[in-house]
Amino acid sequence: MRVKVTMACTECKQRNYNTMKNKKNNAERIELNKYCPFCNKHTLHKETK
Repeated sequence: MRVKVTMACTECKQRNYNTMKNKKNNAERIELNKYCPFCNKHTLHKETK
């Protein structure tokens, strides 16, 4: 049930991270605070298609 997802920065829209999520436990899109190397700061990253 685990699928690959890509995380994109909400400020610069760069796709920085790939991760896995369990669709059974997290049906909705995940949002995490991660470091963005393009913005040089921690920003909110959302799951993209």
